[in-house]
Amino acid sequence: MSFWELIASMLGQGLVITLLTTVLAAILALVLGFIGGLMRLSENKLVRFIVAIYVEVFRGTSLLVQLFWIYFVLPMFGITMSAMTAAVLAIGLNYGAYTSEVVRSGIQSVDQGQVEASIALNFTRYQRMKRIILPQAFILMLPNLGNQLIELFKSTSLVALITLTDLTYQANVLNATTLQTTQIFTALLVIYFVIAWPMTKGMKVLERKMTEGRM
Repeated sequence: MSFWELIASMLGQGLVITLLTTVLAAILALVLGFIGGLMRLSENKLVRFIVAIYVEVFRGTSLLVQLFWIYFVLPMFGITMSAMTAAVLAIGLNYGAYTSEVVRSGIQSVDQGQVEASIALNFTRYQRMKRIILPQAFILMLPNLGNQLIELFKSTSLVALITLTDLTYQANVLNATTLQTTQIFTALLVIYFVIAWPMTKGMKVLERKMTEGRM
């Protein structure tokens, strides 16, 4: 097997792990973000307090430390999980905290006059949220949600430090084996860009499609 075939094979294997981690962590972050964002607007002070603690802890500490804590510290309390599970959980929880703030601010940015009008029309809280607030808030959230997705994708490079065989891990193995540092890490750089660039453009297209007919 030639040098470039070896790079393609090993980085290809790592790419599968990176994309799987990205997708699973993004789903978890989105679910937690929407739940957390809605709970931050709850009328119940205890609910708001609990979610605020979650948000501040995960935004105020390093993702790398969180990743190490989940993978290396939790087993000391009898909670053991695979590297993939730990990676998805850590990244999902971290970006879920940031996403919850995006959701909260997006909802609060909806014109208050429309909310008051829906109240005058005797809409329930659920109906107001479903029909009036969320459709408009989602459009306002899209740019920030897109940025969060790109950052989440790039942060998956950290999972190599807990032995998950992603792109970065495979690149390090290749580098240690072949010592072709320039070629290997240039290829890694290109792969990350080639994946991130369409994601950025895709979010812009989605944002444009969502706003058509609303302006």
